[in-house]
Amino acid sequence: MLELQHIKKSYDGVTILQNIDLEIQDGEIVSILGPSGCGKTTLLNLILGITDVDEGHIFFDEEDITAVPMEKRGFNIVFQDYALFPNLNVYQNITYGLRNKPDISTKEEVDELIRLLGLEEHLKKKIEQLSGGQKQRVALARTMVMKPKILLLDEPLSALDGVIKESIKEKIKQIARDYHLTTIIVTHDPEEALTLSDKVLIINEGKISQFGTPEEIIAKPKNKFVKDFILNQLEIKRNNIFTLFQNDIRRNLQVVNV
Repeated sequence: MLELQHIKKSYDGVTILQNIDLEIQDGEIVSILGPSGCGKTTLLNLILGITDVDEGHIFFDEEDITAVPMEKRGFNIVFQDYALFPNLNVYQNITYGLRNKPDISTKEEVDELIRLLGLEEHLKKKIEQLSGGQKQRVALARTMVMKPKILLLDEPLSALDGVIKESIKEKIKQIARDYHLTTIIVTHDPEEALTLSDKVLIINEGKISQFGTPEEIIAKPKNKFVKDFILNQLEIKRNNIFTLFQNDIRRNLQVVNV
């Protein structure tokens, strides 16, 4: 279990996060959701160990890891831009971390991840030859071969569209389920958070507005911000879809009338 107690973080006298208390159970998928500037990426960095806390404590499996450096926590992150090596092919990218720690994963385990993520036919390709969805799967595989204790994802679907986005969502859920892997995702998209996660953490102005299951957040929003933020974002998506279909209908009618 990952537990955060009374976490506070400030930069140049400006408080970014305050009084963050949170428990994430083993194997859960948790999305951190909120508007730009609310502190969600800072929270991810605190968990990873890139950033030090000002106040409070972080525990993992009942061990205080607040002062433990990032490289010793055993948590790994997939960045929004994938951070793949363009001079290496897909297989070399996937196994890059094993150069210094070859005993972490066996060849059979690496091959199983490659199969799970559907990358068999792409192994000899250069990164520039891949689509966005393929790059995301390579980044996931490269992280997973290192057997992270917690998987962190920073806006993993923001550059993807439609069917590709849904495919990656299913892969993330399958990895979390198959490996019983605690997975924490930063996103700005309520639909993404609600359909991908076991629980959603909503942050506003550096504070927790609500932490609960998607069903709880939809049915019982704790405050006006949660209600407005979720509903407004979903309403925007719905209107965009309606607009898209209306445009298609108009085009079809014009073709019929010609």
